[in-house]
Amino acid sequence: MVAPDGKCTIAVDAMGSDLGPTEFIRGLLYATDELGLDCDFTLVGNGRLLKRLLKVRKFSIDPDKIHVHHASEVVSMTDKPIQALRKKKDSSMAQAIELLRDGKADAVVSCGNTGALMAGGTLRMRPLDGVDRPALGIIVPSKKKPFVLIDVGANPESSSLNLMHNAVLGSNYAKAALGIENPRVSLLTIGTEEGKGNSLINASGVYLQAIDKKVINYVGPIEGFQIFDGDVDVIVCDGFVGNVVLKSSEAVFGFVGNTMKEELVRNPKRIIGAALSKSAFDDMKVRLSPDQHAGAPLLGLKGNVLKSHGSSNYIAIANALRIARQIVRHDMIDSISSDINQANDLV
Repeated sequence: MVAPDGKCTIAVDAMGSDLGPTEFIRGLLYATDELGLDCDFTLVGNGRLLKRLLKVRKFSIDPDKIHVHHASEVVSMTDKPIQALRKKKDSSMAQAIELLRDGKADAVVSCGNTGALMAGGTLRMRPLDGVDRPALGIIVPSKKKPFVLIDVGANPESSSLNLMHNAVLGSNYAKAALGIENPRVSLLTIGTEEGKGNSLINASGVYLQAIDKKVINYVGPIEGFQIFDGDVDVIVCDGFVGNVVLKSSEAVFGFVGNTMKEELVRNPKRIIGAALSKSAFDDMKVRLSPDQHAGAPLLGLKGNVLKSHGSSNYIAIANALRIARQIVRHDMIDSISSDINQANDLV
């Protein structure tokens, strides 16, 4: 819960990024100076290195708001999650989560090993009462407005109760991160008619109808080609489907972008046309960039744990910090806990 005076401390696993701690320092600078993020930060990692990197940067915020917590180890991307937690207790990731558990931080942001972060967050923070399994939610751009896709990989095998919980988690995340008062929630399946799907989807639909208008605003099923229309605010699925959708979408966006680049330089006329349209292409790149909504929270825990992509640049890192601040400010965990209990009572 956010402090009464509005203060917030974000613990940052500064060593888990593919681009190294320098990119995290740049992200912190961008978050404070460009996005106007006003909170305290605890950078966790090699203390001597982090202090040296901080000295060469000039921040507009009070330097007393930036702290360094030394950690002697790093969880690599190739480490097995449980082994990493057991053998690397002084890792930057483990220490950041410990700060959250001990009440010395209100949120954790990491670009490190996804499996280790999910395992560490779940084991150290524990799921909220009534939540069977936490889920990863991510904000995705669409034709009209961004939406929340949940789950994108935490639980490849889910029950209908898990999907109902995902709907509650995603709805609360949309309220906090996107500022939507009454998010429109939909269930991803193979057709828009009720009953069109497998047994998991059909049972989940019944659960969502039971809590509609009481806990969430359920607007029915949605199918694949409607995902990016922007008519709903939360799309619910299991972690297997969500992960496939997310990675396939990223691959398609990359394929289309590369194809456009190849075609626009095939002859002089196209090169001239591309130059004249540069501002439009730049705006499209910003609009579709995942950097604007980076940071996927592991929803359903008793603490705010956010995962950013391992290759996140400084803009993505800054926006992950911004989202962390927003969900703390909105007391999202208390809101989720209340809604989960109400939903469980209804089914």
